[in-house]
Amino acid sequence: MTVWLISRRISNQEPCSQSTGANGFVFPTIEFTFNKILMFLVPDFVGRFFHRMASPPHFYAFTARLMPWLVGIFLLLTAAGLYGGLYLAPADYQQGDSYRIIYIHVPSAWMSLFIYMVMALAGAIGLIWRIKLAEIVAISSAPIGASFTFIALFTGSLWGKPMWGTWWVWDARLTSELILLFLYLGVIGLYGAIDDKRVASKAVAILALVGVVNIPVIHYSVEWWNTLHQGPTVTKMDKPSIHVSMLIPLLLMALSFKMYYLIALIQRVRVELLQRERNSQWVKAMVLENKQ
Repeated sequence: MTVWLISRRISNQEPCSQSTGANGFVFPTIEFTFNKILMFLVPDFVGRFFHRMASPPHFYAFTARLMPWLVGIFLLLTAAGLYGGLYLAPADYQQGDSYRIIYIHVPSAWMSLFIYMVMALAGAIGLIWRIKLAEIVAISSAPIGASFTFIALFTGSLWGKPMWGTWWVWDARLTSELILLFLYLGVIGLYGAIDDKRVASKAVAILALVGVVNIPVIHYSVEWWNTLHQGPTVTKMDKPSIHVSMLIPLLLMALSFKMYYLIALIQRVRVELLQRERNSQWVKAMVLENKQ
């Protein structure tokens, strides 16, 4: 099964694979070109899996079974990460115990970038292949990403006060992270301002894709400019400049935050999906089944 067939079944429309010019020459469309490329890049079983997951009834039923496992994994990772970071990890030789805020601050900052890329990617998929579930994933990610960005900025201010002597500086890293928060808020506001949600999803996707340029600026700001914010410690090419007893709890908390994002995203997608599909037969059948 090719990706071309997958996109055709998902969109429930005849695919516009080619367009004819004035002189009769046939031009391939963007959708057709991407489908041909993905035919060689995506394994067949992966295509079948995403084809099934793009079906709203299957997604709703599958995530209902998956949710208890995700919550259990999240609780285990959070307990292990907090215990390791707040109890087992030694105090820093310069900052003492005040450095322990990194177990909230750093994963939140990582998640603010990660979620934005997921949002932009989902928006691009929605634009190219007109997959409704991708559009919902994009807009559902925005409030979660904005929350993580705010937590990163807030905890960074708490950490910066004893270290820098001030709550805020117009540092390159801090300023670009603040711009990221505004981008998230812009996506949320733009989606809410347009009544037609399919049109709103397209507008949001374009805004998210434009904002992707800010992601490398945030990541490399501490290398491109002379900033107060410390440089990379975990993602250094040679080896992390953080002791393993501090690093392991940090990575556990990062996994915990990713698991939380997945749980929150699924919950928001399920609600949005029910709102959009409330007049469809599978939703009506589910409601009747639950009433019995």
